[in-house]
Amino acid sequence: MAIIRARENDVKLLARLMRAEAEGDGQLGMLNVGNVGVNRVLGDCLDFRGLRSVQDMVFQSPGGFEAVQKPYFYQAARQIDVRLARRVIQGQRYHPGKHALWFFEPPGACPSRWFNQVNVGRYKSHCFYVPTPRDCPKVYNY
Repeated sequence: MAIIRARENDVKLLARLMRAEAEGDGQLGMLNVGNVGVNRVLGDCLDFRGLRSVQDMVFQSPGGFEAVQKPYFYQAARQIDVRLARRVIQGQRYHPGKHALWFFEPPGACPSRWFNQVNVGRYKSHCFYVPTPRDCPKVYNY
């Protein structure tokens, strides 16, 4: 059962985001980015209050994703990308994106904190950051 509501267009949109943000990090990198997206919709907290859909999350401004500003994002989702997006929508979680609400690609080592959020790990090129359970309990409750 899905942990967020997602129509077929939402699945494809999330798939495109995952590919555009992390294709270079392979499937697990894309799954981690997908976890961040799902957590933002699920969490309804901090910078992500009021996001009710995948579309709200992907195109959030300010605070959204850089990938939506690049032509690469606007390619059609491939079947593998759609399968990966379905996995995170169904609740599959991967470390370090499991509870993360943020990620970014630093030029060097991951800072231990980023905008006051705690680093929980790196997967290839991306560092992942989590909120406290007190600040965002829904991210930790599934």
